[in-house]
Amino acid sequence: MKKVLHVGCAKHTLANMPEGFQGGDWQEVRFDINPDCKPDIVGTILDMEAVPDESMDAIFSSHNIEHVFFHEVPTVLKEFRRVLKPDGFCVIFCPDIQEVAKSMAEGLLDEPLYHAKSGPITPLDIMYGHSKSIKNGRVYMAHKTGFSLKLLAKRVERAGFRRYRGSRIRHQHELRIVASKGPMDQDGISSLFEAYTKINRAPQPQ
Repeated sequence: MKKVLHVGCAKHTLANMPEGFQGGDWQEVRFDINPDCKPDIVGTILDMEAVPDESMDAIFSSHNIEHVFFHEVPTVLKEFRRVLKPDGFCVIFCPDIQEVAKSMAEGLLDEPLYHAKSGPITPLDIMYGHSKSIKNGRVYMAHKTGFSLKLLAKRVERAGFRRYRGSRIRHQHELRIVASKGPMDQDGISSLFEAYTKINRAPQPQ
């Protein structure tokens, strides 16, 4: 079976991941900073030394990359690239700060933008981290940087990924990008994007 490293898995499982991972040919390897989530590997995205080089066919990272400082983003992406097989790819979801900024500019800082299982999510939650989780002691939930699609694509390219495709999911205030470690034509990356960014859920704070 192919292996997907589910980075920042929290309590979510393979069933919560994009449709492309649901076909029965993927084995989920769970990775999280919080041991209470019962991950297969406990660690941080800044230091994934417990994951061997070129051991994963794919990485799924949903709302993790905004939890490190901007100057640390290259380290995270290089770690992602290191653990991928030569023909591997990564799928990254994160907040669309460009879209969230529109609500903030209108003064709607604490007004719910949508409702998740954890409750209402406000622009402040998206910009700075899920306030309820942080209040309850999960300080690693704080957000330390943010991205527009243009900036995220630039970071991915500079990290050495050879081909990528991204999109803004504006009604969910979310960015989604798929990047291949090795060479790939445009049709190939488009097919990966279509298969591995479809997800039947509202975005969840992580």
